[in-house]
Order: sequence, then C-alpha cells, then structure tokens
Amino acid sequence: MKHFLFINILFLVNFNSLFAQNNFYDVDSIREIKIYFTESNWDYILDSFYVAGLGERLIANVKIDGITYDSVGIRYKGFSSVSINRIKNPFNIKLDYIKNHKHNGIEKLKLGNVIQDPSFVREVLSYEICRKYMPASKANFADLYINDIFWGIYTNVESVNKDFLAKHFDAKENSFFKCAPENLNLFGENANLSNSPGTDSASYYNLYDIKSDYGWSDLYNLIDILNNDPYSIENILNVDRTLWMHAINYSLINFDSYVGYAQNYYIYEDNKGRFNPIMWDLNMSFASYRLADASIHFSGFNIQEAKEMDPLLHYNNVSVYPRPLMRNLFVNDRYRKMYIAHMRTIMQENFNNQDFSNRAQHMQNIIDVSVANDTNKFYSYTDFTDNLNVTVSDLIDYPGITDLMDARAIYLNTYPGFQGYPLISNINTAPATLSLGGNIAIRARVTDADTVILAYRHASNELFTKVMMLDDGSQSDGISGDSIYGFQLTGSGNELQYYIYADNDSAGVFSPQRAAYEYYTLQSQVQAGDLVINEFMATNNTVVTDENGDYDDWIELYNNSQNDISLAGLFLSDSDTNITRFALPSVVIPAGDYLIIWPDEDTLDGALHANFRITGNGEQIILAYDNNTIIDSVHYPSQINDISMARYPNGTGNFIYRIPTFNANNDFTAISEIKPGNHFSLYPNPANKLINIEINDPQVSLTIELIDMNGRTLFSKNLHNCSTYSFDVSEYSKGLYFIRITKKDAVFTKKIILH
Repeated sequence: MKHFLFINILFLVNFNSLFAQNNFYDVDSIREIKIYFTESNWDYILDSFYVAGLGERLIANVKIDGITYDSVGIRYKGFSSVSINRIKNPFNIKLDYIKNHKHNGIEKLKLGNVIQDPSFVREVLSYEICRKYMPASKANFADLYINDIFWGIYTNVESVNKDFLAKHFDAKENSFFKCAPENLNLFGENANLSNSPGTDSASYYNLYDIKSDYGWSDLYNLIDILNNDPYSIENILNVDRTLWMHAINYSLINFDSYVGYAQNYYIYEDNKGRFNPIMWDLNMSFASYRLADASIHFSGFNIQEAKEMDPLLHYNNVSVYPRPLMRNLFVNDRYRKMYIAHMRTIMQENFNNQDFSNRAQHMQNIIDVSVANDTNKFYSYTDFTDNLNVTVSDLIDYPGITDLMDARAIYLNTYPGFQGYPLISNINTAPATLSLGGNIAIRARVTDADTVILAYRHASNELFTKVMMLDDGSQSDGISGDSIYGFQLTGSGNELQYYIYADNDSAGVFSPQRAAYEYYTLQSQVQAGDLVINEFMATNNTVVTDENGDYDDWIELYNNSQNDISLAGLFLSDSDTNITRFALPSVVIPAGDYLIIWPDEDTLDGALHANFRITGNGEQIILAYDNNTIIDSVHYPSQINDISMARYPNGTGNFIYRIPTFNANNDFTAISEIKPGNHFSLYPNPANKLINIEINDPQVSLTIELIDMNGRTLFSKNLHNCSTYSFDVSEYSKGLYFIRITKKDAVFTKKIILH
C-alpha cells in the first residue's frame, strides 16, 4: 500500500501500489480455471468464430478456483498465437458476457498459450519489471482445464480495460485506443502515429481500435502535434511515460511492439488531456521476436545483434518505416538523456544485480510441475529448463534469457550516457516540516551538473511543474557555487510531491531513479475547519448522476481555507469503529472549491468512488486521519428522497435539509422565499394531508400553485376575497415542493416538505 508519514518525514511513493488489487494475479499462486462446454465440437465452433473474425463467443460455464460462473462468453484471443491447427490456443473469457459476473472484481480473463517462449516466463517476468516504472498489467500463471481435461499451463494477464483505466488514471471514459491495425502490414507503417494517412481522421480507422465512445479527433490532434510541432508535445503526451516504454522495449529487446511493427500498445487520454502509452502483449520479449525493427534491421536481426541493439537507432540511423514516437522525441537532447537514464535504471535494478535471473528461476520453480504435465505445450520440458540460460532452437532460435541479458548489460554499460552522469545527494527541505500556506525550500547537493531541474506538484491528479534549481545563494541554497542547489516554494499546500533531474553535456540522472512514476513526498495534516463535510445526499433518486449515469448518493467536501488542500492521507467512513474505511485519493481541492465523493461501493468506477454506502435511515459520516484525528464528522437523521443536508451558512453552519446545491455554495438560492411580514402564513410544514394558507389581505386576487422540484405545476388555484384556503396533498409523493403565491405586483415562494 501507499504509506504516508506526516509532518517531517521524506520518503518515496510507489504510485503503482496505490491501487493494490486482490491477489488473483499473485505470481506465487497458480490459478485453476476450468471451462465446461456443452458442445462436443466446441473447438470447431471457436475455430469458425476465429476465421470469421467477428468476435463471436461460445457460451460455457467456468469454474475459477472452485467458484462456478454460468453463461460465460469464450473466444480465442490474439493474432499470431492462434491457429485452427493447434490444440493449445489462447482464450479470452468474458465473465459478464450475459450475466453480471465478476470474479474478485474481474470481468475478463486473458489466457496466453505461452507460444514463442520455451522458458514460459518471458511475459510474466516482463510485466513484473514494467510495473516498477509505469502502469502495466498484473500477470501470473493458470492451470486450464476444458471439460475436466488438463489443457495446459497458461499465462493469466490483467486486461487493459475500463477497470484498469479507473485504477491507474482515476477516469475511464476519456479517449482510449488499442494501437493495432485490423490487418498487420509487414511492409507498412501500421499504428505508428505518423500522419501519412492524411488529415481526415477516418483514414485512421483501420489502424487503431477505438475503445472509448469518442476520440478520433483527439487521436488526430496527437498525431498532428507529434509530427508537425513536437516541441509542444508535452501538452498532449506524457513524454516521460513514453520514454519509459521505449526504455523497457529496448532494454528487454521487446520488438513485437511499437519498435517492430508499430502495434501491441494502448494509449489513453488522462484528465489533463495527455495521452499515456500502456504496454501490452509482452510474450515475445527477450528477443523471442526478431523479424523487424523498422530501421537498419527491417528484415530481421540475429541474437548477437539483439545483444548489441543500439537503443537510439532511430536517432543515430534511419527509420525505414516512420517511428515519430521515437524519432521526433529523440531529436530533443534532454529527452535523449532522460531516456538513457531510464534505461540505466532498468538495467541496474533488474539485470546488473541478477535480480531478473532470480525472479525467472523462482517463476519456473512455481510452474515446474504444471509444465511437466502439459502435454499440449509447444516445447519439451528440457527446452523449458534450458531456455532460461541457453538458446533453444525450434522454428527460430530462442535466446537464453540470462545469456542475452548478461551480454546486453555489458554492452549498455559502455553506451554513451550510461556513465558520466551527475550525482544527486543530501536532499532536504527547509523548514523540515510542511505547513499549509507556508514557504519551503527544497535543496540538494548536485555535482558535475550543468542543469538541475525540480519537478513538483501538490497532489497526484496534478501535472508536475518544472523549475530550475539554482546554486547562487538566492534560493536558500547556501553559498553560491557550493554545489548545493535550491528552489524556494511559496504558499505551499499540505502535500508536496517532487523529484529532481540533473544533466550535463553527456548524461542525465533522476532522483528518485524511477521518477516520475515515483517521487518524494512531504505531507502535513490539515486542521479541523479547513476542510469540511459540506453537504451530502443519502437518497439521490433523481437529482444528479455520476459520470456513469448512475443516481448514486454523494458527499461534498469543501476547502474552507485560503490554500489548496490535498486529500492524501485522509479517510472517509460511516463507522467510528473503522474510520479508515476509504482512503481518499491524492487530489487537490483548490481554495474555496468543492469535491464530490460517491459512496457507491464501486471503487472500480474511479478514485472518487468510495467502498461503502451511506444510508437514508440515518447514520454518520467521518473525515479523519489514520491516527484517529477527526477533521470533521456529522451524525444525521432519517433522510428525505432527493433532499440534501447541507451546512448553512456554507462551510461553517449547522446541517439543514435543503434543495441540493451539488458542488456549489449552499448559501446560493435561485428563489426568494416567503418571509414573515409578507402577509401570508402557511402551515403545517412538513405536511402529510392538508396545507393551510392564511391570507392577511383577502381583497387581493391571488394564484396559489404547488410545484415539484422539476418545475412542474401539480396544483393551481385562483383566489379572491378569501382569507383562508386549504388543499389536500396526500396524493403526492414524499419530498420537497414549493408553494408559489402570485399577486399582481409580486411572486412569493416557500419550500414545503411532504412526508
């Protein structure tokens, strides 16, 4: 989990583990998946579906670790890994195909048949490495049975779907594409993000598979800027994450990717309007795929060439097929240094220290019995044990993983930029504690650097701001020229996330090394009154929907202070015996602004969806830290449908029933209410049968109306020479209504509750 230490502790945050899922993809556990088809010719049917290419599914029952799900949709998955002439094909299992099935919150299973990998561990090992540096699928292994016959050991890889997006990007409805052409062109550009097809977004339809409801114009905008204005690319592309993707592909020689035929990756537009690459289909990493690189090895390369593959080939040499996502970024000198710094980190943390070999051997030990019992596997058991270290020859030569990567580490260790980088040390802040609205200086000792850059933000939902750190004595950095660099931040919030980058004429370096995926964090607690529970609705039937169109209940938080406030480290709960029930995300509420939390027990809808519900029968809502510090709380009575409870005055007052002011100031009202002295009286309120009106000036002609919250007039009566009037409201539903009284020169309104 992501841990926070408050006030004066400096530490690293692994953003990947913030959204820790269940252990379904635990590498140390082999899942047991059993498929039960009723059709004896199920394989012929699935073969036919695959040949037709329509994505049809065959209905079956599936048992996962002993739990049975009926009416599940099954089809083959992938492209080159499928063949109607093979027994062991990969499977795409859609649990919610007909019924709303989920297994541990998972709707779809992706089972790979471990083709093109005698070692059996390439895919799972590669995803494990990838997750250290960017959001990537979890993966482990599964024993698959079909009609109780052991079909073999498969890889079990987490889908890159809307649940994945919600978990890693706090949103799932933005523009989303799988970059894979309908028909792969072995001598073409495919999904390379070039602008060759032209300016009409329709020309790109067969090259990219749209997964969102909209987004073609967004995709073309990315392509246009990448190709025509790459110096503005950071406005629309997460450049750092793109550099990490390239660094992983070139480190691991994973060329069945953007590098080779420009496929097998996703891009998703985050809430800041930037596209983020997401890696996919790593089963042929570690040089299992060597058919092309779109540069001088466009016709393929051998194992020795793989060991010494130039990571800047598309900068140092030609691009036979355009690769603007590399070439147009590598033109930038700083991007090249950052890219090589990322490669250095990957090699140091996984290969120079032999961690990859230990992890691969551990994985092989776990699946050893399953591989031995797999009579449908594509390679022998001896190939399985050998390929970790030595080349296995079949249709092609599959390099031994350790042989390949030991040689690659030696080659890269002497590559320009792997040595001679600046040294960053002694990172500290002054003062050591962070205070809301206060000033703080960030300092570090940096040697052999020409440029030192600080990237900072106040919550994870913000973009990093980048500024120059100076060694001139003006930024609380000590004496000019003493190699202590600093930057003074003014008016800080209660959370500060940052990293440092430094480079010279030959190399760059990050601190922490996994930045920007990891970063340093300082945090302090907000005080009671600065952040409040401002309004909530526990019976939202018709008032407002969440981003998915659901009428979920909601809780409004309000920043009462003059400074931006991050929610990191805070919890919401409906129980004083478990005040840490829902960890609020690291998002900022600007000064004087609002944020809505949806307590709907559906955290896969996004970071603002809580894992509990509030009830209309009356309970409590608590805002607190995990050290039992209560920031705010409310005990509330039974609620009225479509009526909220809100602080009045806004942010400071007691809670009252009122018309909802969703995500807005509670003091605002669009109507003027009848007040004492308006010459009218109305009672009782609340009412359940009769509403009585007394008119102090009976000579005036009046119109009395009963209006619901949607503005519909349910009842209307004209009165003249009348001092009292009563009308029956027992036929109307419970809730909030308005009484509107109109006379010649004025209109008066009054809220009334029917119960």
